[in-house]
Amino acid sequence: MHEVMELLRSRSDLSVAAIVVGSLLVSLILDQVTSRVLPRLTSKTRTQLDDEIVAAVRRPLFVSVLLVGAWCTTWRLGAPPAWAGRIQAGLVTLGILLWTAAGMRVGKAVLTLVANRVGEHRYIQPRTVPLFDISVRTLIVGGAAYGILLAWDVDVTAWLASAGILGIAIGFAAKDTLANLFSGIFILADAPYKIGDYVVLASGERGRVTDIGIRSTRILTRDDIQIIIPNAAIAGATIVNETGGPHAKERIRVDVGVAYGSDIDQVRATLLAIAQETSLLCAEPAPRVRFRALGESSLDFQLLGWIEEPALRGRAIDELLTAIYKRFQAEGIVIPFPQRDVHLSRS
Repeated sequence: MHEVMELLRSRSDLSVAAIVVGSLLVSLILDQVTSRVLPRLTSKTRTQLDDEIVAAVRRPLFVSVLLVGAWCTTWRLGAPPAWAGRIQAGLVTLGILLWTAAGMRVGKAVLTLVANRVGEHRYIQPRTVPLFDISVRTLIVGGAAYGILLAWDVDVTAWLASAGILGIAIGFAAKDTLANLFSGIFILADAPYKIGDYVVLASGERGRVTDIGIRSTRILTRDDIQIIIPNAAIAGATIVNETGGPHAKERIRVDVGVAYGSDIDQVRATLLAIAQETSLLCAEPAPRVRFRALGESSLDFQLLGWIEEPALRGRAIDELLTAIYKRFQAEGIVIPFPQRDVHLSRS
């Protein structure tokens, strides 16, 4: 009997040694494949996605094979069932954590690649990558947490029920925050404006968008004053995006009134010459002059020109008005002002 037990024990020791040696050899082979063979193959492709995938899974593959070997040897070592179960749960947890990190890395690489292919995807773009990255990370972490709980034989039903009740309570308590959160998601997905755009709010504030967050949007005015607006307020308001057209150019209008009796051809030619000499106006589209109305005290003209970006509006209008006033004085074109005749009579 004693000889039989010794034989079984020796066979058990041999199987444990075989598992340890085999798992080590397999892990080393996989490490060589992922570090030398696969990089040579992926270097011949046009994208970096496969290179990043190989780099992300190299360490998890190496460690996972060793964890599988350790898991298989747990029962062979004759440990008590309770301790063996805990050891195996710990090994599974370690493997899940490794693959969770790898999954996050691969997910971000895939999103970046898809976003950089301009025009092929409507919603996944460079500005929306952070949003989708957070979503992918949340799903991966949630799945990893669920797997870890199952590995430790934790009943997740009670946890899910508690989470549902807690979620309802949080929803009522933080409805404004959640409204801003979902509005931020819709803004990032729909993209009514982007960072760098000039926008005009319904309240009249005008400035450049400097940041689009999940909760709020930040706008820097021309006075270097930062305005922080909740996304829920923006989602329900009318926003004028001055750079939201086919290009960043913007047309400006300068109203000019001249006295009755002025030569309208001379006025038109003078305004066009001023526009063509103004450095801040674009040559294409070309400036235009329109005779708009016969006013009460003046002939009303309008000079229209394009500027490269909305930030130049103030400087361009200043330069045009200065040039118009000086040129009109030099050429004798009168800029009238309202006049009233008052008649006095004795009662």
